[in-house]
Amino acid sequence: MTKVNFEYMAHKSGHPIKAWIKGVDVGEEAIAQLKNVASLPFIYKHVAAMPDVHWGRGATIGSVIATKGAVVPAAVGVDLGCGMMALQTTLTANDLPDNLDAMRSAIESVVPHGRTDNGGRGDRGAWHDLPEIVSTFWKGFESRYQLIESKHPKAISKNNARHLGTLGTGNHFIEVCLDECDRIWVMLHSGSRGLGNRIGSYFIRKAKQEMERYFIDQFLPDKDLAYLVEHSELFDDYVEAVAFAQDFALANRKVMMKRTLEAIRSVLPELEVSVTEMAVNCHHNYIRRENHYGNNVWVTRKGAVSAREDELGIIPGSMGTASYIVKGKGSKDSFCSCSHGAGRRMSRGQARREITLEQHQAALKGISARLDSEVLDESPAAYKDIDQVMAAQTDLVDVVHSLRQVVNVKG
Repeated sequence: MTKVNFEYMAHKSGHPIKAWIKGVDVGEEAIAQLKNVASLPFIYKHVAAMPDVHWGRGATIGSVIATKGAVVPAAVGVDLGCGMMALQTTLTANDLPDNLDAMRSAIESVVPHGRTDNGGRGDRGAWHDLPEIVSTFWKGFESRYQLIESKHPKAISKNNARHLGTLGTGNHFIEVCLDECDRIWVMLHSGSRGLGNRIGSYFIRKAKQEMERYFIDQFLPDKDLAYLVEHSELFDDYVEAVAFAQDFALANRKVMMKRTLEAIRSVLPELEVSVTEMAVNCHHNYIRRENHYGNNVWVTRKGAVSAREDELGIIPGSMGTASYIVKGKGSKDSFCSCSHGAGRRMSRGQARREITLEQHQAALKGISARLDSEVLDESPAAYKDIDQVMAAQTDLVDVVHSLRQVVNVKG
């Protein structure tokens, strides 16, 4: 029988917390947020905190929140459907050229990334003329998006199709990696982009308005924990819109992966670049109806990955550190979940102040990546030790493959 690793935190004014944080640094602000969430009356059983847990808006990033009768939009966040995709290719390290800068440039040229012009028409991180693959994918989404617009026009973003197949900024990335047998993988991290952000932000505001309308806001431990009550029209519309954004995010990763593989083929024209059956595409910011402890409940994973028994998932480290393809163990205590990454230990501002450019460049030695000061907030030192994070959740997942990046693309 697998030994459990979680710490049990009793909460006198709410539900308990089960936290997989042994050997991992967790700030007091994050613990306070977990207790705030645990005090909500519709929490089911307990709140689960993953080893990468850290402060977020309303609810911590790295938490799993099961509820009956309500959901908290801010607990899902605004990067709806954000997640990972990884494919194992038929290539090996011996197939790579000594210098990988051309490969990184090729990927950057076919996948819009970053953000300029305040996200306006000249934004380099969005399409100006939609490629055929993007137009084809968007046609499958358009009617559903129009239905959302007919009910909630203020939830609609102008950057919808223009963001399909684009990377974004922050901690989103595309990487070429080598596994423990020197086989080449392609891995990427992104979500529903401006479309999902608009939906998430809109329904967070609507939930706050509902709390004010029924004079509930004054009883909330944090106004960002405003909730929507199940079976209400607004709840149903939110669930419908979030499901759309999550599907969009899944497609976004598929489009980027296809174009990234095409870019790799363009710099290795003499080789046949194909993929194996080893493929994973998973969310880590989402809600879903699931059955736990014999009841159907809503599960919110904000920076957490589904890890049902034998289910494959991805736990990335940071720029310059290891990432892992994992297989779930189906832990009931974690609501069948695991961490979604290493988790930040520094705010972006703190990282820019404390990490030097020399430290950043040393940490990424041997990797074709951005080495400029604009990405210091994503440097490995800004994140928790991924090995400590993995050690804290051995009862949640088994490692299937260990990956180390050789190419890193960031916005």
